[in-house]
Amino acid sequence: MSTYSLQSLFAPASVAVVGGSPRQRSIGRAVVHNLLAGGFAGRIGVVNGRHREIEGIATVARLQDLDFTPELVVIATPAAMVPKHARAAAEKGASAVVVTTTGLGQGEGSLAEELQAMARAHSLRVVGPSSLGVIAPHSRLNASFAAHGPQPGDIALISQSAAIAAALAEWGAIRSIGFSAVAALGDAIDVDFADLLDYFARDRHTRAILLYVESIRDARKFLSAARAAARLKPVVVVKSGRHQARATAPATHAAALATPDAVYSAAFHRAGMLRVRALDELFAAAETLGRTDTFPGPRLAIFANGRGTGQLAADRLLDMGGTLATLSDATREAMAEIASAAWPGTNPIDFYGDSDHASYAAAFRALMSDPGNDAILVLNVPTALIDAESRARALAETRSALPREIARKPVFAVWLGADEDAIAHLNAARIPSYASEAEAVRGFMYLVRHREAKLTLMETPPSLPDDLVVDMATARTIVDTAIAAGRRWLDPVEASRVLGAYGIPITPVALARDADEAARVAEPMLADGAAVAVKILSPDIDHKSDVDGVRLNLFSAQAVREAAEGVLQRARAARPDAHIEGVTIHPMVVRPKARELIAGVVDDETFGPVIVFGRGGTAVEVIDDKVLALPPLDLRLAHEMIARTRVSRVLKGYRDVPAADERAVALVLVKLAQLVADVPGIREIDINPLLADRDGLVAVDARIGVSASRALHKGPGHPRFAILPYPKEWERTITLSDGAQAFVRPVRPEDEEMFRVFFGRVSDEDLRMRFFQTVRNFTHEFIAQLTQLDYARSIALVAVDPDSGEMLGAVRIHADANYDHGEYGILVRSDLKGHGLGWQLMQIMIEYARWLGLRVVQGEVLQENRTMIEMCRRLGFSVVTNPDDPSLVDVTLPIVRG
Repeated sequence: MSTYSLQSLFAPASVAVVGGSPRQRSIGRAVVHNLLAGGFAGRIGVVNGRHREIEGIATVARLQDLDFTPELVVIATPAAMVPKHARAAAEKGASAVVVTTTGLGQGEGSLAEELQAMARAHSLRVVGPSSLGVIAPHSRLNASFAAHGPQPGDIALISQSAAIAAALAEWGAIRSIGFSAVAALGDAIDVDFADLLDYFARDRHTRAILLYVESIRDARKFLSAARAAARLKPVVVVKSGRHQARATAPATHAAALATPDAVYSAAFHRAGMLRVRALDELFAAAETLGRTDTFPGPRLAIFANGRGTGQLAADRLLDMGGTLATLSDATREAMAEIASAAWPGTNPIDFYGDSDHASYAAAFRALMSDPGNDAILVLNVPTALIDAESRARALAETRSALPREIARKPVFAVWLGADEDAIAHLNAARIPSYASEAEAVRGFMYLVRHREAKLTLMETPPSLPDDLVVDMATARTIVDTAIAAGRRWLDPVEASRVLGAYGIPITPVALARDADEAARVAEPMLADGAAVAVKILSPDIDHKSDVDGVRLNLFSAQAVREAAEGVLQRARAARPDAHIEGVTIHPMVVRPKARELIAGVVDDETFGPVIVFGRGGTAVEVIDDKVLALPPLDLRLAHEMIARTRVSRVLKGYRDVPAADERAVALVLVKLAQLVADVPGIREIDINPLLADRDGLVAVDARIGVSASRALHKGPGHPRFAILPYPKEWERTITLSDGAQAFVRPVRPEDEEMFRVFFGRVSDEDLRMRFFQTVRNFTHEFIAQLTQLDYARSIALVAVDPDSGEMLGAVRIHADANYDHGEYGILVRSDLKGHGLGWQLMQIMIEYARWLGLRVVQGEVLQENRTMIEMCRRLGFSVVTNPDDPSLVDVTLPIVRG
């Protein structure tokens, strides 16, 4: 598993530090000092051949000379010595090493490559090189050279940068924000973001995860782990390098819109992570997440002792897409005693600053009890009438005295000009406080966005939509033929046929090599007084308007001939280096109330295919109204894409303009996602403009770029999709031994309630056999781990009664990050034992493991579970007693690949 031996990083029984000196600025000495200062309870060893002691601990010359086996080793030596010491750590029996050393290089022949190869050969986990270290306050472990160790808390910080990790740890100490762990990945030659996301998603000390990202190497692994973690806990990310220049200039309008940073934002959004733009926002998110237990809806009640501050907060809330809560009659009555004479009885609430604490508390209790709001923002402006400290104490005491269910409602505070005593009261009550109303509203919206992101995560679009009829063979043939000919772009006729194969309406197009042929092929289009357009055709000219290569509204063959001559002459003059193939002829589309849109696909070097949508036309890049999304898509996700653009507003009806057919637009986005899923050789699609009105839509111009497909991600499925679709192709009907049938399909997030009912029909004994303990508290978090999968590394297949829809059983398999080993689990309803359901589910699981390309499937079974052990033997598993726990057996099946 990707979390293999990570427990040794954050809860080791012993630590050894290699390197350092007695001098003050030595990293090795700083690590030893921090281990001692943090109160680490395990054994600490120091390896140094030049100094007899460091920080009062006697040293040894070599790791082998230690009289114990360190579980974790920190290496702080010159770069050339790092692989040697890491090998010694592995041979000594260490499980993990942290490398703080910099300068190991990258790529073939580097010290980093040598270290990576050695670590993999010995199953040694490596953090770094160039790492600050790891800190786990709950284990009293500070194996880092940070200036101060943070206090225990429930936020995990994963940073690519040592400096950022150190800064956040310092900030947390000042603000009394604790951390469950701090890890600086550095060069991440082994342990990476995905590994730690997997680990902290299931860490009982961690409630929220913060990421500082510079780049992602393995997008599918990262998104698989991020989606799994974000389903269980808030994940907040800040990424640097937002304005880095591209390596190559974009060739299409869609590619110009899909900047690398915009693609990262789309990936973070699809993974359910909350992206913030700067460290101060990351700090604010930590402030909010560190003191808030629930994730509310968008309705905020504002409770202020000043009309101006309350109104400013309301303005900011509406700016950010929040909702002003409506006050109930009971709340308005409760406010009467303290509300100002000018208060109109609506939200925000403006009350007199000299109100006594009892009246203040009663009003606050009424707000907390009002079901019409999801959270409360309390603003306090200092006055000479009531001191800020006593008011903060009154707020904290009132909230603490509320019943638990009411007290769970989030409360945010702005205590302007507050002293440390006032903030201390708020901290004690776990009420996040902010310097301004704008920051507080932003903190509230973090929680709202997290809740919305979790809803997006519930979407698992199918790989083969039910209502989509396509001609995949035609599209693949056209693309494969072009690639075989060494061409990078389809010609307009080919592009039109590919889009037509997927039901995307596009205007007819004809090719002409010269002006005379242009006039001839235009004649059928000119019938009945219709007009045509002439456009330059060249694979080397990305944007036709750049060479004045378009002529519109041509009503005669002679006009077409003259326009074609002019277009060809201007293109050859402007771009003498370009290969000019001729011109294309298009019928003019007259749709006076249509909106110009752009839709397309670009291929990102990190995340693979990305769907682009926005406002189209020649000024598309200047307007820059766009949204990006990673495929696969379904109609709900496509509509959500559309809603995030400004152009979505003009798709609605206004004045004498009827609403456009938004479903048709959404369907085009779904079809584009399916097209690049079915035809991996497609690299780019640019449809601009895509005209949409109440009668539907039509593509006026389209370009399609192609090239031989190269695998971007490990594992099966689409070689370049970072997110795998719901594997509909694994649906099947099976027949049980009694002749009854069961429908087997992959599990989906909406199956949570079905699982809950299923567990109610499984005996305590069978639950103990499956989970190694009797489980009766089936929380959302527990079931979410079973139902919310991303199909890249983890799948569960559920058997359902086709008549009643009741769940009969399920089998699951989780692959490691390298698609080498898979761990399985299975559970069948207690009243269905002996019907052959478990046997068939195990066979399907093995078939799926073979499709994944796994080498081995393994599991742990209780010794007393004789039925499962016997079934494993019959299926070819080896059965061996677990060396660490004799109550368990390890079952292992080599997978024979077909």
